[in-house]
Amino acid sequence: MSWTLYSTRDTQMNPIALLLLALSMSTDAFSVAIGKGANLKNPRFTEALRMGVIFGTIEAITPIIGWLIGRSATSFVDTAFIEAWDHWVAFVILAALGMHMLYEGFKPSNESIEAPRRHSFFKLAITAFGTSIDAMAVGVSLAFIEVNIFLAAGLIGLATTVMVTLGVMLGRILGSLIGHRAEVFGGFMLIAIGTWILLSHLQ
Repeated sequence: MSWTLYSTRDTQMNPIALLLLALSMSTDAFSVAIGKGANLKNPRFTEALRMGVIFGTIEAITPIIGWLIGRSATSFVDTAFIEAWDHWVAFVILAALGMHMLYEGFKPSNESIEAPRRHSFFKLAITAFGTSIDAMAVGVSLAFIEVNIFLAAGLIGLATTVMVTLGVMLGRILGSLIGHRAEVFGGFMLIAIGTWILLSHLQ
């Protein structure tokens, strides 16, 4: 499978950047999963995997939605203008998301996570959508660079599935604090990827 869908732009994302992006997008869901797992009594692997699949599926769909929004916006703007500013748009969006994740990761949290008796699909889907808003915004930014959005979304969904499954199983041992700090890593990765896109174009 090709890493890109288009071949006319200078700003591209290599496989390593895509993998780092997928990992960074899964950290917020990982944070929630650890919190959920910390409050479950002896969480089973089947329940953890179920949560992982739900989160991963939604996390894979939202960047495609964002990408479609971003691509539709390009039809109203001259291509040369887009190519002159696409890397700046990607950098600003990714850096802003990264800064937000850093803020959420560093700020103290006094909120307690409700211990569910049973994880219903509806509640899991709502929670998963809430953690995937940033993935939708990333999808918008990916519309301005050369990338295979389906591969990127698939990697994000796969990484989220794995991270959520692990998060639920590890939650009881690690507790919610480690999961909260996982957003710090994701924030740094988003800023690093945005910076890489900007510098690679300017150079």
